Amino acid sequence: MILYVNGDSHTAAAEAVNVHAFAMDDGNLFHMGRAPHPANLAVSWGKMLANTLKTGFHCGAESASSNTRILRTTQEWLANTPVNQDLLVIIQWSTWEREEWQDEDGNYFQVNASGIDDVPASLQQRYKDFVINVDWNECTQRWHDKIWKFHKELEKQGIKHIFFNGNSDFSKITDQKDWGTSYIGPYDPNQTFNSLIRAQGIDTVAPNSWHFGRNGHSYFHRFMLQYIINNKFI
Repeated sequence: MILYVNGDSHTAAAEAVNVHAFAMDDGNLFHMGRAPHPANLAVSWGKMLANTLKTGFHCGAESASSNTRILRTTQEWLANTPVNQDLLVIIQWSTWEREEWQDEDGNYFQVNASGIDDVPASLQQRYKDFVINVDWNECTQRWHDKIWKFHKELEKQGIKHIFFNGNSDFSKITDQKDWGTSYIGPYDPNQTFNSLIRAQGIDTVAPNSWHFGRNGHSYFHRFMLQYIINNKFI
């Protein structure tokens, strides 16, 4: 069995035991680019879960990732994986407004509405307009519909999958869907990764951080393991 996980910094375990989010922020690991820092990945909920289940493991997560990148890279990985593989795909979805852009050279950039993203000169005006005009309701509805479509595609292919939200949720969506056990509390703000861990009295690594340390990932690994067992994913 192979456990495939994808998401943003919550799945990349940014800052969990090392202050860096991206491997390239560590001078000795610059060649690894925006991949998770290996010290953090080693204590991530996904890696702990793979160790417990004794499965193969592949992590496609990247800090600051948009859902566009998460969906694109997951589909690419699945397209290059033999169809006879026993797979469990777990996806942590990021905030709904994030986008993935390409410059004239085909380089990918992940942007959010913070107004502080670093983009090339050719994209700077587009980014300013994006920050000013972002429509949160439209973004939320659009990603709800896209994820539902992806869910149905995976169902059709017979690929076991579990989705959950990082920080954002779909509580404002009126046309709620029946996801079965494939989505953990999509419409419940108390069922996001952030909310579930904070409910255990576990704080982030710093007051100004959204990221949890080893203890937060250890808890979520146990939570996910129980969910998998209870719902017969293995």
